[in-house]
Amino acid sequence: MSGCPFWGNKYQFNFNKQSLEDEEGEDKSQEGLNKASKGGLIYGDYLHLNKILNAQELHSEIKGNKIHDEHLFIVTHQAYELWFKQILWELDSVRVIFQNGHVRDERNMLKVVARMHRISMIFKLLVEQFSVLETMTALDFFDFRDYLSPASGFQSLQFRLLENKIGVPQSLRVPYNRRHYRDNFKEHENELLLKSEQESTLLQLVEAWLERTPGLEPEGFNFWGKFEANVLKGLEEELAMVQAKQESEEKEDLLAELQKQKEILISLFDEKRHEHLLGKGERRLSYKALKGALMIYFYREEPRFQVPFQLLTSLMDIDVLMTKWRYNHVCMVHRMIGSKAGTGGSSGYQYLRSTVSDRYKVFVDLFNLSTYLVPRHWIPKMNPTIHKFLYTAEYCDSSYFSSDDSD
Repeated sequence: MSGCPFWGNKYQFNFNKQSLEDEEGEDKSQEGLNKASKGGLIYGDYLHLNKILNAQELHSEIKGNKIHDEHLFIVTHQAYELWFKQILWELDSVRVIFQNGHVRDERNMLKVVARMHRISMIFKLLVEQFSVLETMTALDFFDFRDYLSPASGFQSLQFRLLENKIGVPQSLRVPYNRRHYRDNFKEHENELLLKSEQESTLLQLVEAWLERTPGLEPEGFNFWGKFEANVLKGLEEELAMVQAKQESEEKEDLLAELQKQKEILISLFDEKRHEHLLGKGERRLSYKALKGALMIYFYREEPRFQVPFQLLTSLMDIDVLMTKWRYNHVCMVHRMIGSKAGTGGSSGYQYLRSTVSDRYKVFVDLFNLSTYLVPRHWIPKMNPTIHKFLYTAEYCDSSYFSSDDSD
């Protein structure tokens, strides 16, 4: 043991003296009170573990052919449903804050961001959870798959509620065997789904919040008007610089690239085009909400917009993670059943693959904001009055903004 610097007396360190006892020889770790022995609520009763841990009923065993891996299949899906329940709990609370207009209070905005971040963390866990299920081989699954029919993951009420409450457009849903998705649910569940379709979605609530972004009003800071003017001026300056170059293949390429950039940026200020894309389902947010989102995106370093920017980031995170969840699900199903039909009667892999697209991405407009990135000096500068409001005002109120002393 000569190689260990702490061995022996060189550092005066004696491992034999390490204990939980104090100088009088009493073990401090055992000084607590055993309150459970006096009766009252205990861990198992509080969590209803008797119900939860006895809810794994193997249908293969009922049929007289107990298959080991069916237990893993059941536990994994029950865990998914419990986490879906928690996501719905958080999501409903966030929607209430928005519906009651409490997002004007910065403290509530922090609460919203924290809960949306929690939803993201849960989805990360759910994405990773597929790796546990994939420890089961296709043959292992085949051993008990027939016992599941006609049950199907599509029949998860909570996941459909989650899609509706976040804001998956009904018009963009992929039909399930050419029928409306609600047709696969019984009366009470069908009613719950219909009710969720009629409620304000998170997308709609965020849209209304973005439309109130301070600084959009033409009579105030007029961000949009100034931004459009700066973009047009910037494009003209870039065109002049390119045209000043000597004739060459590089100059032609630069002019072609600049023309593409101009078309993209100019389209941003075409409200009719936006409304057309909105009608086609290629946009989700109203034109005014898009303006607010872009303003938050550009001024995210300002203290007033830091929390709103975090919220927009969390919304994109959730979209990404839901897409990853769908994709992992598709890959797992393909691995397990190949091109066979699903236990619920769908086309299986083919149906699931059709759901991994932007039509199920709720906040797709937020992803597209990067399309309109411009040099920082094109972004309208804020005057001292606006800066003062951003640092000190408790509520986002457009009356604090003034067009005086702009830039």
